[in-house]
Formats: sequence, structure tokens, C-alpha cells
Amino acid sequence: MPNEVLVLAYSGCDTCRKALKWLKEQGVAHQVRPIVDMPPTVAELEQWIPRSGVSVRKWLNTSGQSYRALGKAKVDAASDAELVSWLAADGKLVKRPVAVTGGAVLVGFQPEAWARVLTAAR
Repeated sequence: MPNEVLVLAYSGCDTCRKALKWLKEQGVAHQVRPIVDMPPTVAELEQWIPRSGVSVRKWLNTSGQSYRALGKAKVDAASDAELVSWLAADGKLVKRPVAVTGGAVLVGFQPEAWARVLTAAR
């Protein structure tokens, strides 16, 4: 489907479950990609980060174990290219869910933003 939304989500994530429920309730066609098993590639991130309108650092799941394992100091010292490679290597490091449409990329679930972008795209 040309208007189908790709959603990168983790089944153990409450926020992801809320987002998927919201998509279903809104009738938004979507395909789910398990972010832990199939994290975004470096090439995808290089396209999606600029389209998201937020910096690569806003893509980090700062409340997760992967982030804590790296440590704030190491993350703060990392270049954007290093962060992209870490995000591509560990789907749990990515703030989720990520919704990808033809024109926009949404990071994290904010119902108002999702409604503005995803229901207008239908």
C-alpha cells in the first residue's frame, strides 16, 4: 500500500503497544517491523533522521538499559556518526516507536503529532 505506515516497535514496550492500538483505532494502515530483530540500518537512519526534524540525540532511548550500559559520558562524547552506528546496531537504543511515512518520520509516540501527520496522509 502506498500510504501504509512502517512502524518500528518493540513488543515489550508499553508505548509501542499504545501507538499500535491508536493506529488501529484510527484506521491507519501500517506494517510493524520488530525494532530489536531488525533495527534501522545506517542508510535508513541517514535518511530518516533529517526527515524527523530532530537531532540524532533525540533518537536515543535515554531511559533504556542499552543507554545506561553505554553511559551518559560516553554518549555525550560521541559524534553523530558514532551515534548512528550505535542506533543501527541496537534497536533497544532507539527511542520508540518510530513511524515512517512517505514524507515524515515520527520518533516516540505523541498522539497529537501522529494524528496531524498520519491521519492527514490518508
